Amino acid sequence: MTTPTYRLAVPGSPGRPPTLDPDQQRVVDHPGGPLLVLAGPGTGKTTTLVEAIVDRIETRGADPGSVLALTFSRKAAEQLRDRISARIERTTSATISATFHSFAYGLVRRFAPPDLYAEPLRLLSAPEQDVVLQQLLTDAPESVRWPDGFRAAVGTRGFAREVQNALARARERGLESEDLRRLGETEDRPALVAAGWFLEQYLEVLDNESAIDYADLISRAVLVAREHRDELRAQYRYVFVDEYQDTDPAQVALLRALAGDGRDLVVVGDPDQSIYGFRGADVRGILDFPAAFPQSDGSKAEVVALRTTRRFGTRMATATHRIASSIAMSGSIDLATFQAFRTPATDPGTPAGLVEVRTHDTARAETEHIADLLRRAHLEDEVPWSQMAVLVRSGRTSLPALRRSLAGAGVPVDVASDDTPLVREPALQPLLDALRIVAAGDTDDRAVGLLQSPLGGLDAIEVRRLARALRTREKAEAEADGRSPRSSAELLRAAVLDPDLVAAGDPGVERVRALTGLLAAARAELAAGATADEVLWTLWSGTGWPERLRRACAGGGAAARLAHRDLDAVCALFEAAARAEGHRVHTSVQSFLDTLIAQEIPGDTLADRGVRGEGVRLLTAHRSKGLEWDLVVVASVQEQTWPDLRRRFSLLEADRLAAGELLDPITTSAMLAEERRLFYVACTRARRRLVVTAVASPEDDGDQPSRFLRELGVEPVASVGRPDRPLSLAGLVADLRRTVADPATSEPLRAAAAIRLAALADERIGERPLVPQADPARWWGTRAPSRAPAPIRDPDAPLRLSASDLESIDQCGAKWFLEKEAGGTTYSTSAQGVGLIVHALADRIGRGELPAEPGDQDALMAYVDQVWDQIDFRTPWAKGREHDAVRLGLSRFVDWHLGVRGRTLVSTEQRFVTRIDLPDGERVELRGFADRLEVDADGRLVVVDLKTGKYAPTGPGVKEHIQLGLYQYAANHGAFADVAGDVSCAGAELVQLRASTTPAAKVQTQAADDAGHTGIEERLTEVAGMIRAEEFTASSGDHCRYCDFQSICPVKGSGTVFDR
Repeated sequence: MTTPTYRLAVPGSPGRPPTLDPDQQRVVDHPGGPLLVLAGPGTGKTTTLVEAIVDRIETRGADPGSVLALTFSRKAAEQLRDRISARIERTTSATISATFHSFAYGLVRRFAPPDLYAEPLRLLSAPEQDVVLQQLLTDAPESVRWPDGFRAAVGTRGFAREVQNALARARERGLESEDLRRLGETEDRPALVAAGWFLEQYLEVLDNESAIDYADLISRAVLVAREHRDELRAQYRYVFVDEYQDTDPAQVALLRALAGDGRDLVVVGDPDQSIYGFRGADVRGILDFPAAFPQSDGSKAEVVALRTTRRFGTRMATATHRIASSIAMSGSIDLATFQAFRTPATDPGTPAGLVEVRTHDTARAETEHIADLLRRAHLEDEVPWSQMAVLVRSGRTSLPALRRSLAGAGVPVDVASDDTPLVREPALQPLLDALRIVAAGDTDDRAVGLLQSPLGGLDAIEVRRLARALRTREKAEAEADGRSPRSSAELLRAAVLDPDLVAAGDPGVERVRALTGLLAAARAELAAGATADEVLWTLWSGTGWPERLRRACAGGGAAARLAHRDLDAVCALFEAAARAEGHRVHTSVQSFLDTLIAQEIPGDTLADRGVRGEGVRLLTAHRSKGLEWDLVVVASVQEQTWPDLRRRFSLLEADRLAAGELLDPITTSAMLAEERRLFYVACTRARRRLVVTAVASPEDDGDQPSRFLRELGVEPVASVGRPDRPLSLAGLVADLRRTVADPATSEPLRAAAAIRLAALADERIGERPLVPQADPARWWGTRAPSRAPAPIRDPDAPLRLSASDLESIDQCGAKWFLEKEAGGTTYSTSAQGVGLIVHALADRIGRGELPAEPGDQDALMAYVDQVWDQIDFRTPWAKGREHDAVRLGLSRFVDWHLGVRGRTLVSTEQRFVTRIDLPDGERVELRGFADRLEVDADGRLVVVDLKTGKYAPTGPGVKEHIQLGLYQYAANHGAFADVAGDVSCAGAELVQLRASTTPAAKVQTQAADDAGHTGIEERLTEVAGMIRAEEFTASSGDHCRYCDFQSICPVKGSGTVFDR
């Protein structure tokens, strides 16, 4: 067998230079001096820029080191560098292209004195800057004192963003701290004076840490460039700038130092795509370029417009031109050239394209129609998923819902994950929670989440069963030790740290012990001096989670995309930990966590994480700039949302800062122009088809389409309702199932649908069914109702019922059955816990075991406080509110208890059991507890029920109150004869200790029924018949909001597990 041999070969030539149109050739042939190139979407600006640089090197013999091309993103700089290298067929040692910030960083480091910084200068990332600002914005004595009107906002994230923006704008406009203070004093703006002092403090902190932020980086680079201007101008003979419309005043000043005074400076940009005003970009920079960068003889700089677009055809060019023509412009560009730029010709070989405007009656219908459109484009028009995108104005409000809807409809989506701070990435929560536990030695409230995470591996049912097992043992041990038992939440927290707390046979015992062992190993490493990334690696590699993600990535489909996203997030976390260790030698795990938790800004990334290329891109219009797809959907274009005319960062008036003065506030027309430019950018991302969608609600106060839709010049197509069915396999199966199950459909059509379902159900991949949902055996509600082998109640024994049974069955028989008979789980609420405390104290007061003094609840509240922390409340403020409610309720009870009513207290918390023969022959056993039994002056019994709920029944509700009626019915049948004697019932009362509008308790009386049954006997007979027949009706009402069984209840339309 011959072994193959390999040799290195010179790659083939990249081919001849691209064919340029006359306008592009004018740029390449430009003899020298400043030049502005106006380049709209698809006009070949990058190709023109590359060819101009290649011309300088190859034709004019320029040293590559004398050429500098500045861009605004690392990706653009890398692509420009690669294309230049391919054209000149060699690499160079010189860095021809760079971002503004990377060039400025190199400049500052190059000319900085060696002893200026204690450590190598590092560029502060946006999340790190966010943390520094929050640490300085406090009420500490050494902190800057802000005006009284701002004091309440200090420490909030919103105020930190306001300050960060004001500092950035000040540095971009060349303002030092003393300049900012002077401006504040001149304009009578105390907040700007404080901002000046804060800027000084902030820069001192950064200097001490040998750090610099993005805004200050450009500002310092300007100072360095001015100081070393001659040297830098001698080095960089040719300067090129891409996306010039995105420059801010500081970057323009840097360019003036490098290539002003009529030197060779070529800038390329599109004023209609200036969309970063919120970052400090100023569209006036490009509009005033000819006057701001004059030629050496003082005349205006030359302007060339690229007048041919190759991205889209005539229809799309016409529609997008309509948008651009509404954007007002003024500056030093001559009108003829600007008009030529605004009306580019289309390439004759480019299809005309398609522009559509669609409106929908609801937001849900809009997203479902978008999903249907994308699937049809993929299946019918064969557009690859990666050649489609959905763009929105606001990612925070629109992207999550769109992502869920599209994914649910079978549309693969790719969303860049670097829009989310690391601390908010769902995949990182288990690692961060575990790291917190390791660092702090306490589980806090993270035990349940950690047990159910990939690190713990338990599901919700296993955690619930584990808590029940721990609680059972705890009650027995607490009773033996004479102490109060710990709550389930406390026991779960302890179990995560103490493996001995879990016994053999407990649910998930092996996985719980594995988790506690993993945490113990990480704590041991931390104690031995391990770094944050080393402890994280122990936690990450100590489970089967990495291997599960690896298998998911290899499996393809939606699961693979999610696994890739999770792995990207984990890699970003390790990068952040390693970077923290590299920046500060003595960074502790706790300080790393504190820094990470405080971050509210997404971290910098080398590329869009989570974008795998085979899904529909889902992103904001801002992030779409520079990208293009065959099909683009611009979604949710609503009035008041797009355009968004709210003034941003208005608290410190950052947008008005200028050298020596405050500018006029930004006008509504200026904000509208930027919003229109953003819409223009979104629409010009499409090559072949553009679809713009909005909600046109039929309601007067509902959402309405944006004014921008009219500017496209396309008649909107209105859609009412949702699509007939999703264009997916699941949608097909659902449609066939609906047809088969619909008795109103003709028999031949139902038979045809059944045949197709059978064919789908038979499809297999190996032994696995391809379409399991087509098999009727898997459908809900197709099986015959299940029958218990024995009656739920012994037919030969009396039927046991309580007042709560009657109330629950009266409310919803199905819910009562599922809770009481079928083993459904219900949970105690904080309100029930509060009620138990009040009833227990009322019982002891009634028995004389506790003193009752009017107006003095401190003694009683001391008993409350002993057990208060055992009740789980959702929020701290709810805990405080309920504590106050208990105090007031006890005060009302004591006053009521001591009041003169002419009755004698007989018993409290009295248990009763009585058997009664109903008129139909059924025998029932009534059971329960009465809060208080009192005898009036006539010797008749009054039953009192204490209530701690927020709401009291109305008058008719009291008259028909089932619980009070049952108490009276039981009393008249001798239920309380052993404590009150053989007396008749004079009525019953509800004493509302909370639902009262006065300081006194509210007493609601149900009068005695002379007939002796108060309507209860009929209800008992009805309920007894229902239980014996085992027919439990599901009823709809307010109680459904808190029901745990909605997903299987036919009344709610969620399922047909049982008959209605």
